[in-house]
Amino acid sequence: MDAAEVEFLAEKELVTIIPNFSLDKIYLIGGDLGPFNPGLPVQVPLWLAINLKQRQKCRLLPPEWMDVEKLEKIRDNERMEQTFTPMPSPYYMELTKLLLNHASDNIPKADEIRTLIKDVWDTRIAKLRVSADSFVRQQEAHAKLDNLTLMEINTSGAFLTQALNHMYKLRTNLQPSESAQSQDF
Repeated sequence: MDAAEVEFLAEKELVTIIPNFSLDKIYLIGGDLGPFNPGLPVQVPLWLAINLKQRQKCRLLPPEWMDVEKLEKIRDNERMEQTFTPMPSPYYMELTKLLLNHASDNIPKADEIRTLIKDVWDTRIAKLRVSADSFVRQQEAHAKLDNLTLMEINTSGAFLTQALNHMYKLRTNLQPSESAQSQDF
């Protein structure tokens, strides 16, 4: 799975909008949306919210966790803990990127939020690198990585898989094979 596929999955997350149009309920395969009434908040998938925002049909409300004070607590907590802490959304990075790219005018202190999310991301990726390094050095067979998001796994998954394959090949080449042990009939 690549980053674009993870972003596609993130676009299914529900966000709140305040529409400036009227429309009855929409019946889609993924579920019913609406009704849409001017000035009344309604939850819709992110892909629809971005589409409506681009057409100037709504105002986006940031998720509850997308607040400077809350993100500072999340960042500080992530820095203090040795393990990965739970994130406010399994798609926190993708949601932030999409919302700030398409609706930064609807998000108070957008630049500070962008910086805080980047700090959280950098801290978590650094922890992931340290964990992967420890995993490889100790020649472990499996690892438990709780509270990682799909994008974080995606970022390091290909590298870690390739590194483990190389280590496996090196280990098997160092061990004598069974056919080479007995050549006398």
